[in-house]
Amino acid sequence: MDLAFIPSPSVGVVHLGPIPLRGYAFCIIIGVFVGVWLGNKRWVQRGGRSGTVADIAVWAVPFGLVGGRLYHVVTTYEPYFGPNGHPLDAFKVWEGGLGIWGAVALGAVGAWIGCRRRGIPLPAYADALAPGLALGQAIGRWGNWFNQELYGKRTDVPWALEISSDPAIGRVGGTYHPTFLYECLWCIGVAALVIWADKRFRLGHGRAFALYVAAYCAGRAWIEYMRVDEAHHILGLRLNVWVALIVLVLAVAYFVVSAKKAPGREAVVEPGAQPAEGADGETAESGTGGDGAEEGKVSVEKPAAKPAADDGTAESGADKADKADEAEESAQDEPGDTKSEDAVDEPAAEAKPAGSGSTKKS
Repeated sequence: MDLAFIPSPSVGVVHLGPIPLRGYAFCIIIGVFVGVWLGNKRWVQRGGRSGTVADIAVWAVPFGLVGGRLYHVVTTYEPYFGPNGHPLDAFKVWEGGLGIWGAVALGAVGAWIGCRRRGIPLPAYADALAPGLALGQAIGRWGNWFNQELYGKRTDVPWALEISSDPAIGRVGGTYHPTFLYECLWCIGVAALVIWADKRFRLGHGRAFALYVAAYCAGRAWIEYMRVDEAHHILGLRLNVWVALIVLVLAVAYFVVSAKKAPGREAVVEPGAQPAEGADGETAESGTGGDGAEEGKVSVEKPAAKPAADDGTAESGADKADKADEAEESAQDEPGDTKSEDAVDEPAAEAKPAGSGSTKKS
């Protein structure tokens, strides 16, 4: 007898009159809102405008949902296009079946379109959104709990997940590893890792997103290995395990190459917005910040020169020559004080040729 376990919901949908309220859909919607909220907060911290993340998400989310469903249907086509399959069931997203690989891949296409329309670099947007994506996945995984799907092998650990029997779909009751919970906790850890690493090393140019992808794939590989639902196998491993390992290698390669080619972080992530403080070392030297610094320098120097001329401190060449003449005459007058009174009374006209201004100017 099991002393403790995680119970599964008896139903995954509640009807509000004719309107069905599905737990799976609610988890996806809440995950999207949390991801956009955190992404917007990080985008503003990087120097972007508030609301930009949500505007681009209008493109990314629908593309992501379509991509996630396409990946699931293509890699698990038997229930839809196999013998006794039901093709129309491929559109029943609320019944579960969204592949994260397709969701991120096609969602990135939608984000690229939104970024192009706003003149925003996609890597910078992806960096801001990365932890929010991980948290959104953590919340979305609880949709599998409502649908009693994607659990692991049988176990009697205290945190085992109780699954009810359903002969109609071939589900055998019992207690199993709650792989949805493992992935939820792993995604929360990935979000914390990306936030910490981003603050510590100032990741930019898509490296925060690459770290999120690599860390998630590392956890998804071993969690996927525990699952017992039907899946295609290649060389003894589930297809999604191979996908996780391949994407992990690509993410690490991008991280390393990007760090060498474009170290630091983008100074300006959105046209017309304020540069991020301390981005790439000096905000004032990049984008509009650099121009502002030069203009500030000129505006300080020019007023300093003008008042000097108004006060007479900046002298013309003629003024300097006249002052030199006066200094020379003064120097000649000094020895004259020791002469006799007759020498002092000599006409100025006789003494002037020796130090006259006209003689010097010629």
